[in-house]
Amino acid sequence: MKTIAEPQHILKEVFGYDDFRHNQKEIITHVLAGKDSVVLMPTGGGKSLCYQVPALCFDGVTIVVSPLIALMKDQVDALKASGVKAAFLNSSQNSSEQAIIFDQLKNSELKLLYVAPERLLGNETQFIQYLKLVNVSLFAIDEAHCISQWGHDFRPEYLVLGQLKEAFPTTPLIALTATADALTKNDIIEKLHFKTYEVFENSFNRPNIYYYVKPKSNYYNELVGYLREHKDDSGIIYCLSRAGTERLATDLKEDGFNAEAYHAGLERNLREERQDKFLKDDVKIIVATIAFGMGINKSNVRFVVHVDLPKNIEGYYQETGRAGRDGLHSEAVLFYGAGDVMKLKRFAEVEGNEAQTKIMLQKLDKMSKLCETKHCRRKYLLNYFGESAPDYCGSCDVCLTKPVLSDATVIAQKILSTVARVKESFGMRYIVDVLKGSNNEKMRAEHKGLSVFGIGKDTSKEEWMHYIKELLHYEYLQQSSGEYPVLKLTEKAKPVLFKGEKVYLSAPVQIVIAKEPVIYQQHPYEKELFDQLKQLRNKTAHEENVPAYIIFSDSTLMDLATYLPLSYGDLPKISGFGAFKIEKYGQQFLELIQDYCNEHNLSTQVHLKQPKREKKQGTSPIKERPSDTKRVTYELYQQGKTVDEIAEERNSSPWTIETHLCYYISKGALQLSALVSDYKQSLIKKAIELHGSNTLKTVKESLPPEISYGDIRMVIASLNAVAG
Repeated sequence: MKTIAEPQHILKEVFGYDDFRHNQKEIITHVLAGKDSVVLMPTGGGKSLCYQVPALCFDGVTIVVSPLIALMKDQVDALKASGVKAAFLNSSQNSSEQAIIFDQLKNSELKLLYVAPERLLGNETQFIQYLKLVNVSLFAIDEAHCISQWGHDFRPEYLVLGQLKEAFPTTPLIALTATADALTKNDIIEKLHFKTYEVFENSFNRPNIYYYVKPKSNYYNELVGYLREHKDDSGIIYCLSRAGTERLATDLKEDGFNAEAYHAGLERNLREERQDKFLKDDVKIIVATIAFGMGINKSNVRFVVHVDLPKNIEGYYQETGRAGRDGLHSEAVLFYGAGDVMKLKRFAEVEGNEAQTKIMLQKLDKMSKLCETKHCRRKYLLNYFGESAPDYCGSCDVCLTKPVLSDATVIAQKILSTVARVKESFGMRYIVDVLKGSNNEKMRAEHKGLSVFGIGKDTSKEEWMHYIKELLHYEYLQQSSGEYPVLKLTEKAKPVLFKGEKVYLSAPVQIVIAKEPVIYQQHPYEKELFDQLKQLRNKTAHEENVPAYIIFSDSTLMDLATYLPLSYGDLPKISGFGAFKIEKYGQQFLELIQDYCNEHNLSTQVHLKQPKREKKQGTSPIKERPSDTKRVTYELYQQGKTVDEIAEERNSSPWTIETHLCYYISKGALQLSALVSDYKQSLIKKAIELHGSNTLKTVKESLPPEISYGDIRMVIASLNAVAG
């Protein structure tokens, strides 16, 4: 394994970031030293860079094992958008497409190749033999929790990856996951046959995600109200069943929402079409089973809603983690009803495996306790993953809603008395049925004659359930263990029943979610410009047939709308602008910002950006240069092709092609008159003299409609060449 580049240089030039986050630098250094690694890092924490940066530092190819076709495509599209030579091999490709990939692999033309685990090993051993003839620098196993039967998404095909260390004993291997408790982590290490390795664990905290748990009863109206407050946002709603996703998506569409269902039972083309539309923001809301979302890097998901209880905290954490990957304010809302727990207990049993059944039930119990806790939910989540946390986070419903304790002695006496009179042999729901005077078929005849039967008929079931949970929390009641827990009195209950001791409980609280969440920025940003930048990004993404976030994340657009860069030299200071993206997209985004600043009489705020570290000696400057992609455009133009023809052939936008040609005009390699008529040149030059060249919109509006922005930019490029 030979390294050909420095990590810091790759981070800046390719990905457009100045600094590594968390312990990325330590992980990458460890990998580049040829050592094995296990990386536990939260969704949105930057796991991919931990193997993508080393892949570009090594001289060979990195093989990435990935569980889903959609995940592979998403990652490869993002890498290509940053100018990286990457590809994937999977069942969606025909034999000729796969043959092209094999040729690229053989000719050392790829830096990263994404494959499914079953292709890498198992029945297709010829592929692993083929890789032995190739310079493989690194193996990366994404979603590594899939190898563990204790993980929330066990995939048997991942088990074959245990053969990798035997087949490639000297090639480093990095296993990455966002969700693994201690049991799963140790299982990953054992199944991959790691001997000498290091585990890197990051904080599981996602401070930009706000957590809310709301009562499930009559949740639909509450959900509709929430979605109306977030009508311009992108979000995912998770349901337990396929039928549930279909019903809810249909109801939402009838209420005017741009929503579609997604589950494994849909025909593959329809599934892929809906996912593609969601990724491109053509569909705002996906109503899905957990079949949707693993590894999807859509960075502008603003909310994740669960209308059914997840089976375990790992799944809940991963699903909520699909919100706010760009670091901006996002929300996780869970509608919780105790009935979901009973339903999921039936699904938790693993036939013939008592040990796994027990663990699944324990995980479900901890998930329900997260919903019922009276303490900070973020603390509960982090504690589950073995991480300490303060008692107050200020960004979950428990911390944001301070309940007021009031005298609830009579209510408590009714509940405790009912538990006593049914001989402490029944669960919460039965106790509520007795209090409500229910005549359902489960109600025993002898209980209908009790003095407590029906004494609470004027109070809703939800309120009684709330107060029972309060009494459990304050230890007046306790629950037995087992699949069907019953309520029992504690010693603390006796003075309440027999001596009239006062009980103070909190009344049910309506959880209110802020309508207009404040987006934290160190400096104020231009919201109107931010919206215009999103429109430009979406237009560019549709032209290139990729998801919008692959062009730029919301956080990059937020930086643009905050710091208002007005020149090419300002763009490297904006997070997310690597050399390739500056060249490809810089001009069109700069022009939009220039026009906006001129119209609103604003100046650049780039000086407020934190100063960047000096570049190391020997690294490439990020100024315009005759790169490969510019050169291809130039050669096609020299062959007599038009801008539109080149754009179509190169699967690019005319704007990008014009930018390439502007470069050669500015260097004197192309004659302006070949592209813009003398008549147009004359009109454009007069308009520039009158309005200046930093305000293209004003220049354009003063000219006849047949003169395009491209014509204006080419004339400016020519004038700059003369000035230079």
